[in-house]
Amino acid sequence: MGLHEDVGYRLDLSGGFLKEAEQDFGLHRWRSCTAGSVLVVENAGIAVLMLFGVSPSTHKPGMHLSQLLSEGTLESKAAELIEELLPMFEQHDSHEKMLAKYGDEAGYRLPWELFGEPEASAALGAARKAVRIARDLAAIVLPMT
Repeated sequence: MGLHEDVGYRLDLSGGFLKEAEQDFGLHRWRSCTAGSVLVVENAGIAVLMLFGVSPSTHKPGMHLSQLLSEGTLESKAAELIEELLPMFEQHDSHEKMLAKYGDEAGYRLPWELFGEPEASAALGAARKAVRIARDLAAIVLPMT
């Protein structure tokens, strides 16, 4: 696959998880919505990394995007969009994904006890924003074919 296809696949993956997260929110499945939203943010971040030639084999895109940003080689609009993305990776990271899957094992709190409507709403908002930003960056970086 080429870059367009690789990035397109990650964006489609993000879009599919976003659709599911939206449905879960509507059904008041807060844990599922949060878990799906975390996958949206992660895959949108990976799509952005791929735009700049970074390998997609990471579960911490924020770390790599921070490094890319610190190099100072990005055009200003792309850098601004990545700066908007970074807080989402800190908030909705692999730790939150693990909590959504396994709960707080040390505290014996199940995942359904950890995530309510406020957490799901915040995660879903971040997911929507991450997809929008990733698509905007793809439009800037990828030449139209």
